[in-house]
Parts: sequence; structure tokens; C-alpha cells
Amino acid sequence: MSAADDLPEARFFRGADRLAALPPFDRGQAYGDALFETLRAHRGELPWWDAHWARLSGGAQRLGLPTPDPRHVREAAADLLAGRDAVLKLILSRGEGGRGYAPPARPEPVWTLSRHPLPPPARAGGLRLRWCELRLSEQPALAGLKHCNRLEQVLARAEWDDPDIDEGLLRNAAGELVCATAANVFVLHGEQWRTPPVDRCGVAGVCRQRLIELSGARIAVLSADELQRADAIFLCNAVRGILPVARLDERQWAPHPAVAGLRRRLGDAHPAFVPGDD
Repeated sequence: MSAADDLPEARFFRGADRLAALPPFDRGQAYGDALFETLRAHRGELPWWDAHWARLSGGAQRLGLPTPDPRHVREAAADLLAGRDAVLKLILSRGEGGRGYAPPARPEPVWTLSRHPLPPPARAGGLRLRWCELRLSEQPALAGLKHCNRLEQVLARAEWDDPDIDEGLLRNAAGELVCATAANVFVLHGEQWRTPPVDRCGVAGVCRQRLIELSGARIAVLSADELQRADAIFLCNAVRGILPVARLDERQWAPHPAVAGLRRRLGDAHPAFVPGDD
């Protein structure tokens, strides 16, 4: 495969019809009136397609967005991926609507597929984290959704430009842990894994849900002090799988066998996440 074959590429569709470009008055671009999914492709296959489509469909129902025929999306994705290991991004927008917030009475959604190179391998030994100053606002009507309003995450990620820091943790207004800027968080105390709720803010991650099932994790409110007392912490998302944490501020963690065990079990659920394949 040439270097050009690994460059990002995007394709645009309305229904089953391919478009030459994104419509200029697309509401996703104008207002963030859209949802997205980011999937890890393994040799052109999408092992967690069903879970991603279920989340997209559920979010679309909450926002009143019609969805395209999933068969058309799968066929277009297979053509775009062409057997590659890659990241696939799917955006579903309400489509064109002109100026003004009122949604069109009969929306014609536009969907975009884009292919991207895999991210670089995670830092050996575990990630190094910081706390972000930005606090996530709470909006239950949007909580859990992977919607295209991501300015909070953009501002949080802009807080640091230190190559020694891999990710930042985000809290709500009450100071409770919600997530990282681009991942969910799991915290181990003794033998019990816990992960924060996402019913007021945050994203209900596809990888998060799979790991709740694999680990028996409890959904629980977590304070900064509870992270300091944790026996292990990891981040997770559907592109990178489990990312063990080695340091948060001055607190450090050695590799933990419970994290290694979950990584092996996640590898059984998605071949791209088999430990040692990064």
C-alpha cells in the first residue's frame, strides 16, 4: 500500500445517492445538528458495527433524525475501507435547512463516511494524565449521545501542549469525574471496577458498555480523591481499546494484572485489541 492510500478520505451521501461534496447549508456544519460514530476497522471489517449502529439509531430517535438504510452505509464503508486496518468515522446530519435553528419539517439527512489512519501506539508503560480546568455542563437531553457539539472537548484539549501528558480528565460542575477528553474512565478499588454515570453529561461509549459487561463494573459517582486511592485506572474508547494509566499528577501506578486480564478479554471481543497488536 502506498503512502497516498493511507491518506484520509471522505465521501458524502443523501439517502443512497453519493454527493460530490457536503451541502453548503448542512445543519451539522452550521449548528452541530448531527451525530457521529468512530469505529475501528480490522482488515476492512467492523466487528462492533451492530453496537455502533444501535447507538447511532438511538441517538437519532432522541433527536428526531431519520437514519439511512444501514445496508447502504455498510456497503459504502466496505468500499471505502477496501480491506484496510483504519479508523472509520460516520456522521449523520439533519441535512440542509437554511439559516435559523428551527429544524426542517421533512429533513433529508446527509451522511458522511471518512477513513483515517490508525492512531500511533499508546505510551509504553501507561498513559500520563492531568485534570482539566474546564467543567462539563449538564444537559440530560443530550447526555450519553455522541453528538457533534464538541466545543467543550476542544477547549479542554487546548489546555495543554505538553508532550509528557497524554490525556486530560474532565469533571462536572460538582467536581465529579465524568470522562477523559476522548475516552471513558474505569477505576479499580480492591476487586471492584467502577465507571462514572453519563446520564447528565458525557458519552455512553461503545467500548465502555462492552467493558461494563466484561468486568462487572458498577456505575458510580467518583471524586478526585477516590482516583488518588485507586488500585488501577484505565481509559477506553472504540478506536484504541483499553489504555492503562501510569500517572495522574503526582500519583503513579504500576501495571496491574486486572487491567492485563481485561485487555485479553477485550481482545477476544475485537481482534484489533488483542494485546501486543498495537
